[in-house]
Amino acid sequence: MNLPIPGPITILVDADACPVKEEIYRVADRFKAEVRVVSNSPFRVPVSDRVKRVVVSDGFDAADDWIAENANARSVVVTADILLAERCLKAGASVLKHNGQRFDASSIGSAIATRAIMEDLRAGMAGMDGSIGGGPPPFNKADRSRFLQELDNVLVKLARN
Repeated sequence: MNLPIPGPITILVDADACPVKEEIYRVADRFKAEVRVVSNSPFRVPVSDRVKRVVVSDGFDAADDWIAENANARSVVVTADILLAERCLKAGASVLKHNGQRFDASSIGSAIATRAIMEDLRAGMAGMDGSIGGGPPPFNKADRSRFLQELDNVLVKLARN
C-alpha cells in the first residue's frame, strides 16, 4: 500500500532558459500547486500566493543548488540541465525538460553519457574550422504541447498520492 506523501505539490522551475513558464503557471493553478521560479536575476511572476520568485546569488550553480536542496517526492522540477536532473531524481522528484521529455532513473545515465561525449567533442573541436551542431533544435509547438501533456500527467499522479 502506498502511503500519501505529505506536503503540497511544488513545481521548481530552472527559470533562466525556460520557455514554458506561462504554461507552468496555468497548469499549477488548476492543480493548486506551488511554483518556485528560481534564477540568478529577477523574473516577472504572476501575483499569486502560490507562485514565488526565488533569486539566488550569481555564484556558479547557485540556482541548481537551491533547486536540488528543495526537491523532494512532492516536487516536479522543470530543467534542461542533465546534472541538475540527476540530483533531483536522487531526491525523489519528478523531472521534465521544457520540451516534455521526462528524465527518470532509466534514462538519466544515458543522458549524462551523451552530455559527456558531446562535451569532449566540442573541446576537441576548439580552435578548428569545423563545428559540431549548434545546440538543441528550435523549440516548437509540438514541444510545448508535449510539455503540457507530461506536466499534467505528472501532476495527476502526484495528486493521487
